Amino acid sequence: MSATLAPFGLRPAYHPSGLDRAQALAGGIASGYSSNIYKGQPVAYGTGGTSNGTIVPAAYNGAWAGAFAGVQWTDTTGRARVSNYWPANTAYTAGTCTAYFYNDNNIVYEIQADGSMAQTSIGNEYYFTQANVTNGSSTTGLSACTLASASAQGSSGTTSMRVVDLAPYVDNAWGDAYTIVRVVNSNSQFFGAFASIA
Repeated sequence: MSATLAPFGLRPAYHPSGLDRAQALAGGIASGYSSNIYKGQPVAYGTGGTSNGTIVPAAYNGAWAGAFAGVQWTDTTGRARVSNYWPANTAYTAGTCTAYFYNDNNIVYEIQADGSMAQTSIGNEYYFTQANVTNGSSTTGLSACTLASASAQGSSGTTSMRVVDLAPYVDNAWGDAYTIVRVVNSNSQFFGAFASIA
């Protein structure tokens, strides 16, 4: 049973084509960017100030592009770095940063809910849990982002994600205290009006 809250953010489960490759975005995070970005954290394209052309943490209730997968850069001492999360306030040598994130809208992700989910949640849309959307562990590098189980919104296309299935693990079932479900992006930055994120 998923009786323990042990979030891992958004984890790609599969893609209908069989390919769930992360995009490599050169210069994808601004040097010195002031927030941690964890593996599995929802991210969005920044459209304000120094975040133009880069990825930034997504809001719990806004449009998002995909899930963060990792980053590599050369630090200001010339040492090559590879990490599954972006450490806040890290400076790098110009032209050396590449950020990786999953951004294909057909990817099906797994995410743990912050409460119990029933099979009737399939088709409904939910937000990310506001308190957890930007949290994570600097030890494991994993996001603590969860699905807000009490935020069901029907299927408007303006909420963060749509539940499509239960994650098929022997210790995970509908009605568990912290159910792990499969979801798709239902509020993508790639469609409709492009949401501005600082």
